[in-house]
Amino acid sequence: MTATETATVVPLEIPTAPASPSSRGKVVWGRFSARKDALIGAVVVVLLFLLAFVGPFVIPYEYTDIDFTAMTQPPSAAHWFGTDQIGRDVFALTARGMQKSLMIGLLVALFSTVLASAIGACAGYFGGWVDRVSMFLVDLMLVFPAFLIISVMSPVFKESGWLAFVALLAVFGWMITARVVRSMTLSLKDQEFVRAARFMGVHPFRIILRHILPNLASFLIIDATIAVGGAVMAETGLSYFGFGVQSPDVSLGTLISVGKDSALTSPWLFYPAALVLVIFVLAVNLMGDGLRDALDPTSDRVSGKQRRKVAREAKALRAEAAKATALTSPTSAHETPGSRA
Repeated sequence: MTATETATVVPLEIPTAPASPSSRGKVVWGRFSARKDALIGAVVVVLLFLLAFVGPFVIPYEYTDIDFTAMTQPPSAAHWFGTDQIGRDVFALTARGMQKSLMIGLLVALFSTVLASAIGACAGYFGGWVDRVSMFLVDLMLVFPAFLIISVMSPVFKESGWLAFVALLAVFGWMITARVVRSMTLSLKDQEFVRAARFMGVHPFRIILRHILPNLASFLIIDATIAVGGAVMAETGLSYFGFGVQSPDVSLGTLISVGKDSALTSPWLFYPAALVLVIFVLAVNLMGDGLRDALDPTSDRVSGKQRRKVAREAKALRAEAAKATALTSPTSAHETPGSRA
């Protein structure tokens, strides 16, 4: 027996490169597009934004223009959504109301998410008195009735414009998210990459910005997406009672408040703003649900089509494994011990 005959062939293992951001983006998009309801929600949100910000350029009317020849007129070729009691175009009013409500919702979600990320991450990473003071502030803010405080303070900031209203909503919308970020930071700060950065002398705030928050990005994106719908609902409710956007400006809440008395006699004054609000909040929730499943690697929610595809692939793999086992076995079912050479 020669050395060549006894040599064992060792397969060469080629290390695989880590997944690139583009491949991860493809995976996230594939999981998101598999959720048809989430995809429909995203398309509806985009269409509503186009209606709000591109729609006013399509019609020849501003939301402040008055047509004295058409007062409380139903939808027509000249006025697609009809006119109100003083001759203003309802389509232009609805588009303007959507602009204001969507801008308020986006800014409130952005500011509250940033505030929650900063306070929650610092509380979880530093611990000690920083954690105690931060959680005391969170508990204190949760005790306060946000609706009553905003309704009392909004007249004081009436002259400051709608940005002051955004600040009030953001101040009372970050506490729950901060608690979740704190708990997630507590589990992340003991990971090897965070400990290695700390032992290398990296500044704590740099560790939070470069290592902690990027690992919470999926949760923060989902939370901010859902917070947009909640902020729009909060703005609509406060504006409905006169505590939000003030005249002569309009929002979905003010349009619903003005048109509620005409819901039966002149439905075109009430239902456009109400339907837009319901459709937008529903679409945002569907999109947020899809983002949660797409960005969460531990999510096990798959569609029935995907489940059947995985079952077929598993069945095919089992069949191939059984066939390979039968071919490589030393004996077969048709052989007898006497028939061997």
